[in-house]
Amino acid sequence: MLHNILSDYLNLIEQAIDNSQNVYVERYQEEILTPQRVNLRIRLRFNQTHLLEINEAIIIKNNRLEFLDYRYHFQDEENNLVFRYDSTPHFPNLSTFPHHKHLPNDVISSQKPDLIQVLKEAIDL
Repeated sequence: MLHNILSDYLNLIEQAIDNSQNVYVERYQEEILTPQRVNLRIRLRFNQTHLLEINEAIIIKNNRLEFLDYRYHFQDEENNLVFRYDSTPHFPNLSTFPHHKHLPNDVISSQKPDLIQVLKEAIDL
């Protein structure tokens, strides 16, 4: 049985997506590896143009969610990057290493955002 904290988190994400306007779910996959580990893969299309890809590897550690890895990639209808948050350790000079945010012409320091915040940022754009 899935840990309650993980179950609650997945339900929260599903509800946030369901409550979003003009969002089409192209993919929603919860890969339950153990009762305390899940991989989440989601593809959302906004207004039939912009795409948000969500990838998270999540475990329960010390009775809290811990994100082993994440990537939130948002692109426009021409497949141009709008933004991407991720934790790939390839910018060691950033103060928030390994966390960062890609913009069309820059990479900036950024803590890991909450997935609900990412959804809101995508919707607002």
